[in-house]
Amino acid sequence: MSATETSARDTDAAPAHVPASVIASGERPTRPGLLSATLTFGWRGMLKIKHVPEQLLDVTVTPVLFVLMFTYLFGGAITGSTEEYAQFIVPGILVMSVLFVSVYSGTTINTDVTKGVVDRFRSLPTPRSAPLTGAILGDSVRFTLAGIVVVLVGLAVGFRPDAGALGVVAAIALVVVFASGLAWVFTTLGLLLRSPTAVTNAGFMAMFPLTFISNVFVDPSTLPGWLEAFVDVNPVSHLTTASRDLMAGSADPAQIGIVLGVAAAFTAVFAPITVHLYRTRA
Repeated sequence: MSATETSARDTDAAPAHVPASVIASGERPTRPGLLSATLTFGWRGMLKIKHVPEQLLDVTVTPVLFVLMFTYLFGGAITGSTEEYAQFIVPGILVMSVLFVSVYSGTTINTDVTKGVVDRFRSLPTPRSAPLTGAILGDSVRFTLAGIVVVLVGLAVGFRPDAGALGVVAAIALVVVFASGLAWVFTTLGLLLRSPTAVTNAGFMAMFPLTFISNVFVDPSTLPGWLEAFVDVNPVSHLTTASRDLMAGSADPAQIGIVLGVAAAFTAVFAPITVHLYRTRA
């Protein structure tokens, strides 16, 4: 064996015997911050849609069905005109469709837990809350898409917002902010229940009475007194009223303040609970 061959073998074998002090002498990569990690996990949510586009059915097909079904089924009976009813119902369907989509925030986190994805996230050098905040950020894109679909279909059936595009954008933004706060409630639910199906069922059981016993479909003044009292304090009613006013060009700062306050309360209460459950029970 030549000296050259011996030297080459020694060089190849050297990495297996390199002292730890030599390896540790290299500069360690900088840990990602919360914002960077949140954006990365938010992008993960977008990539999941890319690979499984069927996930968009709830933000595309469902809103279309809601607008068409409620406008043409109830429009003639309630106001005598589908176009006139569209002015009333489209902002309500915007609220209902986006809030229903927020239920899937809890379903998604529960799926990650049951499939063991969360265990992989824990091995990463990222802030523990980043997967949660990133998931909510990614879901906000879905909320926005659902809102855009509702408005486009509404325009097709005769909806004409007096405030124009600016009012529509403001209404969608307000609904997305509220839905993002509400999503923390469902992520908490997703970490408490055992299966994605249970989370979805529980979420819709909570959302159906909140949306249907509100001013989404009819004027509360037509309801019995005791039911009207519930509608008046229902946060979904305040969100619907604020959305209608923004699209009509007569925004009420008090209504908007109530909506933002409720969204902030949901986040302040349930975001820490979700993070705690994520660290201890997931």
